[in-house]
Amino acid sequence: MRLAERMKLLGTETAFEVLARAKALEAQGRKVIHLEIGEPDFNTPANIRTAAKKALDDGYTHYGPAPGLPEIRKVIAEYMTKKSGVEFTQAQVMVTPGGKPIMFFSILALVDPGEEVIYPNPGFPIYESVISFVGAKPVPLALREEREFRFDIAELEGLITKKTRMVILNSPQNPTGGMLTRDDLQEIAKLAVEHDLIVLSDEIYSRIIYDGFTHTSIVQFPGMQERTIVLDGFSKTYAMTGWRLGYGLMPEALLPYVAQLQINSNSCTASFSQIAGIEALVGPQDEAQRMVVEFKRRRDVIVDGLNKIPGFKCLKPRGAFYVFPNIRGTGRSSRELAELLLNQADVACLSGTAFGDYGEGYLRFSYANSVENIQIALERISGLVSRL
Repeated sequence: MRLAERMKLLGTETAFEVLARAKALEAQGRKVIHLEIGEPDFNTPANIRTAAKKALDDGYTHYGPAPGLPEIRKVIAEYMTKKSGVEFTQAQVMVTPGGKPIMFFSILALVDPGEEVIYPNPGFPIYESVISFVGAKPVPLALREEREFRFDIAELEGLITKKTRMVILNSPQNPTGGMLTRDDLQEIAKLAVEHDLIVLSDEIYSRIIYDGFTHTSIVQFPGMQERTIVLDGFSKTYAMTGWRLGYGLMPEALLPYVAQLQINSNSCTASFSQIAGIEALVGPQDEAQRMVVEFKRRRDVIVDGLNKIPGFKCLKPRGAFYVFPNIRGTGRSSRELAELLLNQADVACLSGTAFGDYGEGYLRFSYANSVENIQIALERISGLVSRL
């Protein structure tokens, strides 16, 4: 069967490929430690599950409006207003099956072929994939270890051309765990206003932050609410990856077009999942907070352990649940070492190059796994490096 030429432009998410390979090894009887997939290992909190069960019994099993049920859109608007200090209304909220459609639909609706989109590299691989797929030019902005994987504002300004249409932000960031500071965001906002740029702000990890750091959304700066799409969702904060429930906050004039794309692709988001999402936001937050405390404990264990391994150097991330150690001291490439860890040490992780060319020299480990498993993984990594 002949494929359309555009399929050559579409990338993938390597985490799922490595997960499949690790599962295949497990089917052979091997015990693989999974540090590759960005998924909380906790169960969805009980109150959210109970709300979903009740929603099913109450008949929330049918089509809903394309932008989302009015009741959850209202709750999300109130939540974001309180969180950011910027007034949002229900008419600015779009509910989607997971966060990725907000990314895909926004770029599809706003970026023409030949225009340019600046995105973080290393960064979530779907950014570059979607930019290429719509016929636009992906323009990588290097995130460097010496800057704690934050934007270099001067470099960002140097990348802006007359063709630049959009800048993508992700803070806290996948894969590095780095965070943009308030000053960083203020400077980015100034550039966005000056050059009339749209900003897609991926804030999916904004509730998973450590050491007293706080999250700032770029919508808080003058002139930004009318040019920003905020991407968020329930997968990471509430361990709801399988529920496929995300949302975007955007200028009201844009929302009908994003809704039109939803109608043309998946009609709407599952109604009972949306009712569960209401409970997630308005119900007790104890479980979500406990997850963050546990993630911090795991972060400290894996960072300390990696820094004891010869050839590894690992910054302590401020948010999300990933570490991005520098492995240049091992003398191996990122891809080579990731392959050796999987095939010879039964530790599944991702090559830094899975997140872009600037990821060479790094690996990504997700610490969304138990401390016990992390400690076993560290022993295996250390053993492999010693043998090498």
